[in-house]
Amino acid sequence: MKPPRIFQVDAFTETAFSGNPAAVCLLEREADRAWMQNVAREMNLSETAFVVRREGGGFGLRWFTPSVEIPLCGHATLASAHVLWETGELALEELARFSTLSGELIAGRKGEWIELDFPTKPVHPVSPKPELLEALGVTAVFVGSDGANDLVQVGSEAEVVAAQPDLVRLKAASPYGTIVTAAASTNGYDFVSRYFAPSLGINEDPVTGSSHCALGAYWATLLKKNSFTARQVSPRGGTLRVEVQGPRTILGGKAITVSRGELLVPLVPSVL
Repeated sequence: MKPPRIFQVDAFTETAFSGNPAAVCLLEREADRAWMQNVAREMNLSETAFVVRREGGGFGLRWFTPSVEIPLCGHATLASAHVLWETGELALEELARFSTLSGELIAGRKGEWIELDFPTKPVHPVSPKPELLEALGVTAVFVGSDGANDLVQVGSEAEVVAAQPDLVRLKAASPYGTIVTAAASTNGYDFVSRYFAPSLGINEDPVTGSSHCALGAYWATLLKKNSFTARQVSPRGGTLRVEVQGPRTILGGKAITVSRGELLVPLVPSVL
């Protein structure tokens, strides 16, 4: 069996050392969960994706943070599709079809952009938790939830950029992740956001595709339109196109490979 190939890709950017870095590991067979978690811990990126070709077509795709497996990840899906096309595992005109914990996800190319077909995640208002807002250190205009993440709207883009949450307190206050968002004041963008998930081992995610499945639905209600250009204003930063199509959300972004290699530790196959 060949050593597993592994790549590091900066997603939601066309410039190296910006956007959100993800590791993508191409497997020849299903791997043991504990082995994948160890690889993700070694990579020490917000997410490491594991891709394996499935009999009958398509690919299995799983995502791990350094500490846990997660059910949905946008930037590592974009990075995985990018790697499949770049390595010739898929022809450029072919769709990348992934079987995941969140169902089938599809990626396709549109010019220089990669588009992801993801489930929309409606946001419902919730009673603000004082400990959450105190941990974030912000004044909320709105507080809601997409069923997993907390979403907090603040009054301005400047407030999103300036937020300096107490990550220890935030980990206790939010069991999954927290999105902080505001209408954009920078020309060319509709809204901005940042994403904090210390409970998942991610203090701040540089660019978060999956959070935009909720952000798109939320801003569609406020702005009365369905297509957006969004900016995640983390220190690395990244740009996304977001189009809400009812129960599905189309996320667009670019990607660039910054390194490639192979794992010298043998794959431990799954016993299932």
